[in-house]
Amino acid sequence: MNLFEQIKNNTFLLSGPCIIENEYMVMHLAENIAKIADELNLTYVFKASFDKANRTSVQSYRGHGLNEGLRILQKVKDTFNLPVTTDVHESWQAKEVATVVDVLQIPAFLCRQTDLLVECGKTNRIVNIKKAQFLSGFDMAHAVKKVESTGNKQIILTERGTMFGYNNLVVDFRNLIDMKTFGYPVCMDVTHSTQKPGGMGGASGGNRE
Repeated sequence: MNLFEQIKNNTFLLSGPCIIENEYMVMHLAENIAKIADELNLTYVFKASFDKANRTSVQSYRGHGLNEGLRILQKVKDTFNLPVTTDVHESWQAKEVATVVDVLQIPAFLCRQTDLLVECGKTNRIVNIKKAQFLSGFDMAHAVKKVESTGNKQIILTERGTMFGYNNLVVDFRNLIDMKTFGYPVCMDVTHSTQKPGGMGGASGGNRE
């Protein structure tokens, strides 16, 4: 059974550090989260970003970059036999990222970018499209069709909250049901959904409790 079939037919988990801060941390987390996922019989995909291109401040840490990030993700795959996912921010990155990564993730702010969606679709990898904070679940039909236009029917849709005024998000759980009507697996990003975008001035905050 390939990875997409496993995701469709089993409870799955996409988890890991928001960004690759250092190789030791990535390897430590991948090993230990994989053990927990195995105990719970979850299909597990390790997630970490090589670049966070949408940071609030120009001074914020963005990551190790494409080449070093892919090297570390490849090491996770080889060491722990895990599938991996990472964000793709620009259309030219898709082909190279797909040489390593099993699931290409579209950041929420970029889910309407036609060229990005199409190039990710062309890789024939799984494409995880995060729902923008300003869109409804039904609005994601257009993003789905852009990936489908390439012949790629391996799609995940992710809920990550909806803007509620300034610097605040709420979750409308109807979006999960609405996105499921497209026939693809739906994921709930429980961490980013509690975020306060830009809520700390030069950085995002959140409600960890």
